[in-house]
Amino acid sequence: MANAVEKVNGIAIASIEAINGITDANLQALNGLEFTGTLPDAHTLIATATASSSSTLSFTSGIDSTYDLYEFHFENMHPATDNVSLTFQVNTAGASGFNETITSTSFAAYHNEGDTNTNLQYEASYDQGQGTAYQIIVNDLGNVSDESASGVLTLYAPSSTTYVKHFVSTLQAVTQNQYSRNSYTAGYINDTTAIDEISFKMSSGNIDAGEIKMYGVAKS
Repeated sequence: MANAVEKVNGIAIASIEAINGITDANLQALNGLEFTGTLPDAHTLIATATASSSSTLSFTSGIDSTYDLYEFHFENMHPATDNVSLTFQVNTAGASGFNETITSTSFAAYHNEGDTNTNLQYEASYDQGQGTAYQIIVNDLGNVSDESASGVLTLYAPSSTTYVKHFVSTLQAVTQNQYSRNSYTAGYINDTTAIDEISFKMSSGNIDAGEIKMYGVAKS
């Protein structure tokens, strides 16, 4: 392992803010010697939405051309109603109603607690072909106290006015019938207008508890 650099020309690394205009936090090495410390995270937390018997959780600001990539991190999304799905929809700039046109695909892997049933399958009931409904990203959620879902939805280049808007999600849930369910959904919002709002809700009933964090990912 390379030795850590502690000083440059007698000046402690901790006191150096930049070398040739590059901040020391972004430098990985100097003359082949590694710097101590960690590199900065590319993720920037923009906003957090916390559910408390909420009909919807929406982000109506903060989605713009600042970032090419937006991630929505779900933490223990718990429904008030048993056997429901977590869903999302978007608005293009200036629009309302959360009813943009989506084409999507979905599959899931699952395994029950009793170790008697496993499967990996395409889920035709949860995809859309030019549909305007809220898109399902995980289903079969239970409302027992220890049942919830967590995961990530990624929205690509929402401010583009050239291309349609792609999305990918992966969520893990403890379902209403005690399964571990890993749901994969992907698709595109078929509109070249910029997207600036996103809404999340259960297919029925409220979001009893849970948190969604919206991150912007630094441009390369």
